[in-house]
Formats: sequence, structure tokens, C-alpha cells
Amino acid sequence: MRAMMVAGLAFAGLVLAGPASASTELAKKSGCLNCHAVDTKKVGPAFKDVAAAQKGKAGADAALVAKIMGGKDHPKVKASEDDVKALVKWVLAM
Repeated sequence: MRAMMVAGLAFAGLVLAGPASASTELAKKSGCLNCHAVDTKKVGPAFKDVAAAQKGKAGADAALVAKIMGGKDHPKVKASEDDVKALVKWVLAM
């Protein structure tokens, strides 16, 4: 019984870690990590600071996607719109 519980917890940890590492890889591949970091400000704000600033705001995800894709207040990105949407969702979940 104990072995099943440990195995279940290990599996749950892998399942939960998977999306985070996948999003980190997507952020790296898309060039986001050149200017941003999760916890610290670089050229751009930390992802956690972005999430905190947008917390509770209706339409925050759409506004961030538009800002990132627009290239006006954010450097041009090489990611697809679907990738940007996935990254914004990941950042706002922090």
C-alpha cells in the first residue's frame, strides 16, 4: 500500500512538472528568456511580476497576447500566436 502511495505521488509530481518544463522550453525556444526570467527582472519584467500585476484583471490574457504579438510596446517575437497564448497562460498561472 505504501509503495502504491509513493508511486502515485511520484507520478503526480511528474505530471505537474511536465507543463512547467514544457513552457520553460517554449519560452527559451521563443527567445523570451533573453529578456525575461521567472523570478528576477532582466531587460523586461520577471514573469512572476507580470502575473502579479495582471492578477484579477479581466481580459489580461488577451491584452498580453496582443501586446506581445503587436510589436509596438514589445520587441517582435518569433513565436506563433498559439505559442504566445500558451506562454501567456503559463505566465499568468504563476
